[in-house]
Amino acid sequence: MITQQRAFHRPKLFVLDTNVILHDSRCIYSFDEHDIAIPITVLEELDQFKKGHGDLNYQARAFLRSLDELTGDLLSPDGVPLGESLATLRVILEERSHERVQRVFLNDTPDHRILNAALHLQSNEPEREVIFVSKDTNLRMKAKAVGLCAQDYTTDMVASEQLYTGHRLVDADDQLVDKFYGEGQFTAATEVPELTQPVANEGFVVRNGSKSAMITYDARQAGFSRLEKMKCYGVKPRNAEQSFALNALTNIDIKLVTLTGKAGTGKTLLALAAALHCQEDFRQILLARPVVPLSNRDMGFLPGNIGAKLDPYIQPLFDNLAVIRNQFSKKDAQAQQIERMLKNEELLIAPLAYIRGRSLQRTFFIVDEAQNLTPHEVKTIITRAGEGTKIVLTGDVHQIDHPYLDSRSNGLTFLINRMVGQPTYAHVTLAKGERSALADLASELL
Repeated sequence: MITQQRAFHRPKLFVLDTNVILHDSRCIYSFDEHDIAIPITVLEELDQFKKGHGDLNYQARAFLRSLDELTGDLLSPDGVPLGESLATLRVILEERSHERVQRVFLNDTPDHRILNAALHLQSNEPEREVIFVSKDTNLRMKAKAVGLCAQDYTTDMVASEQLYTGHRLVDADDQLVDKFYGEGQFTAATEVPELTQPVANEGFVVRNGSKSAMITYDARQAGFSRLEKMKCYGVKPRNAEQSFALNALTNIDIKLVTLTGKAGTGKTLLALAAALHCQEDFRQILLARPVVPLSNRDMGFLPGNIGAKLDPYIQPLFDNLAVIRNQFSKKDAQAQQIERMLKNEELLIAPLAYIRGRSLQRTFFIVDEAQNLTPHEVKTIITRAGEGTKIVLTGDVHQIDHPYLDSRSNGLTFLINRMVGQPTYAHVTLAKGERSALADLASELL
């Protein structure tokens, strides 16, 4: 690996990869006083994304429009000013292959041409620090191998991996535990000094030896209430976290809920059971998940028509519905109610792409595998919420299939970090697997 140590006195020069722009079309306004360079190869790649209805297509079109609105010569070495307190942007034309690129890489690819542009900038402007920015981990490694400083795009990345969990365990004396059982539903926050800095809709397990009480904090009334275990459409909570989750999912005043946890913790099952429990309050229940093929294989390789291709991606949602339905006999009113809702599309399971663009009125909307969404996609989904709509996002932030997202930059993590403390929002991290002892063991050891 080539390394260089220099003293720099001018503003930095950031060279952007295509995936940064597809991740955030407004990224060029996130570098403060530092200059930005866009290799012409990036514009060529964006041209391939400008047609379509997905989030990547939207980001590409939005960026190209904002680029077109800039006045000045983008090809000038001085660039075009981006606005007050911001620096300049310029487009870099392709140059001859840099000797480092020739020596290290055998193939001519768009990625290597982008690195080539960054290397020429580094050679032509030795008085300033040139930084290559990409969401592609492997390409950042290649950049470092040829002597470039390479960084991830971190503007919408959560600062710490220690996410808000939505619940706490508090050791207290017998009097406090008894107070929540004997003195009504609400206790003023000032009377519970053990529960420090409570967050809206946060859950607490207050315990003393074998005694314990589950309580939640109501920010509107600035007080705490004891939580009773509840059963939703045959599904019983098996631990305190699941009780907190069901409480948030069935609370009509909480319009946005996020559930995170490893496989088998019951995220999707709890959300679906709560939706069925509250069905009279909503016009429709929607379950959706993003289509992100595993192992970087596009779904085009699957046989059959579009329905057959999409079935494998939404089958896990039907599996969760089957768990609930199989608790009742076919003649049971609740089982028949599920069948009727499916037939009348009052309960609809579909890929997320088929639901985007709709205006959701009085809808219980569950988005599964939300960790595979970008922050912009999550924002797009939530801003679709109309009157009477409740949105639930579930996922495991440590199990991401998207090639350019990680545990700190995905849309679910971003949402949790931004929404903490809002009265209409609740989050619960489910830690204990309840699928089976074997599944829990595999999740821990394999």
